[in-house]
Amino acid sequence: MMKQSGPEVQQMKVAVFSDVQGNLPAMEVTVRHILDWNPELVVMAGDLINRGPSSRACLDLFDSLRRDRGWLPIRGNHETWVLRCGRERPHDALDAAMRRFADRTFRELAPVAEKLSDWPDHLNFQAATTPSWVHVTHGSMAGNRVGVSANVTDAELHRRLPADIALFVGAHTHKPLQRWLGTTHILNVGSVGSPFDGDVRASYGQLEFRGDRWHTHIIRLPYDRARTERDFVESGFIEQGGPLARIIFEEWRQARVLLAGWHRRYMEAIEKGEIGLENAVAEYLESR
Repeated sequence: MMKQSGPEVQQMKVAVFSDVQGNLPAMEVTVRHILDWNPELVVMAGDLINRGPSSRACLDLFDSLRRDRGWLPIRGNHETWVLRCGRERPHDALDAAMRRFADRTFRELAPVAEKLSDWPDHLNFQAATTPSWVHVTHGSMAGNRVGVSANVTDAELHRRLPADIALFVGAHTHKPLQRWLGTTHILNVGSVGSPFDGDVRASYGQLEFRGDRWHTHIIRLPYDRARTERDFVESGFIEQGGPLARIIFEEWRQARVLLAGWHRRYMEAIEKGEIGLENAVAEYLESR
């Protein structure tokens, strides 16, 4: 587990955004809003890439902000997966078909994949008054595919959060959330590029340390969704990304989780050869 630590300060403004997932119009609006707010620190908490049509453009934009303004990255599960797709061949024909959209993303990013190589899994920083430590990660201490959502019990949260922090900031679920575990404040910043809470607007988190404690706000921003839809089509993402790309597009369009339900309904039958992948996707989307 990699960590970065910053200086202690009396007052601080921090922006945390996550899950852009290759949606350039949503990212551009979020970046402009953050720059106008003018925080001392900006953290991109993972899943900048994949599942969307403009991963290379989003990475190039973030890399310029990292270089010129000191914005900090955290690795999400999609960065991990896309890099793994570049190293490992599919296990079989079904695996190849299901990960076509991720393999497409790796081909898009291959010339600049080294820009992802030094992203840490976790980041800590502190304001001057104790206890004021903030811990930021993509998912939780249980891994970058294990997030914090409203239905996670307090008992389970104890296993997913670090000890002795004032504020825990995560993402991954695509659903903004604020809750408490004892004296620990929890903020899930949601998703810039593909929210799953029924609200199609981009989401990110603002943190302010003042009055000896952290204050948090979830910001929602409209953006040009017609442009994103054109990007999905004109980039070739839907055509080239395999059958699951169509479900991913529909998740973006509806701002709802669909892929998990499809997987529960069809995956066993697909593996048994009772239905083909293409037909399973078509049947599911028609039923939705």
